[in-house]
Amino acid sequence: MKVFITGASGWIGTALTRELIGAGHGVTGLARSEASAARIRDLGGTAVLGGMHDHDLIVAQAAQADATAHLAFTLDFSAFEETVENELALIAKLHTALAGSGKAFVAASGTPILEGRMATEADHLDPTGPAGARAQTADAVLALSESGIRSALVRMPRTVHGEGDRNGLIAALVGLDRQLGTAAYVGDGRNRWPAVHIGDAGRLFLLAIERAPAGAVLHAVGEEGVAMRDVAEVISRKTGLPAAAVDPAQLGVFGALLGGDQPAESDTTRRLLGWEPTGPTLLEDLEAGYYTA
Repeated sequence: MKVFITGASGWIGTALTRELIGAGHGVTGLARSEASAARIRDLGGTAVLGGMHDHDLIVAQAAQADATAHLAFTLDFSAFEETVENELALIAKLHTALAGSGKAFVAASGTPILEGRMATEADHLDPTGPAGARAQTADAVLALSESGIRSALVRMPRTVHGEGDRNGLIAALVGLDRQLGTAAYVGDGRNRWPAVHIGDAGRLFLLAIERAPAGAVLHAVGEEGVAMRDVAEVISRKTGLPAAAVDPAQLGVFGALLGGDQPAESDTTRRLLGWEPTGPTLLEDLEAGYYTA
């Protein structure tokens, strides 16, 4: 199978590229720079230079491929609206180009935040919540399945952790903790984040590309909920910072994410695709020092 990936040189994209090539598939990755292109080639893939506004290039690559994985996204809280608008315009063009082809189109999204209730694959993203900025994109991807495209969503938990993670939310949290001088949590710290190891996430994307049914919503959740006080206490031990509750207002846009209780399960995903996470836990990766060295 020939697979085109946006974000192929990124954190999840790199893991997926390794999985695809290991399984005998061919990979072409969209790269914004020559450095990113070199990373894709080093993994055994082919790179094409371009960005997410190069719609004609992306549509042409998706039309040539047997499957597309859409992983590219700019984690810039100040530019979410513009980014989502561009994604919607791109998906509309892909809809026209791929309709009736039966080709796979698998996109990354986020698990819902339901404040204390376990989120399942059947739950819809709240477009008004802190994790719902891409709800319109998610709906547009699933709508492709009504036009003969094997589209699916892989909804990611708050943290996709592992050695080498430099841009995820746990890395951002540790950086913020260092600025505050505190290993921070909100309230009593019993609020939970779902988590998955990067290797398990890459493997689920591979399974989704190979055999997820049209319209599938999948959860890449290895741990249903890790208490944020437990996270803060490990960060405290590894950095020497005191662990303490903080006013979420001190954390800016990060405050709502850190303070929300947002567990999620993946029971349906596991039954549907036979996916079983085997990687280290979030606390094990924190204890290994990957985020605090």
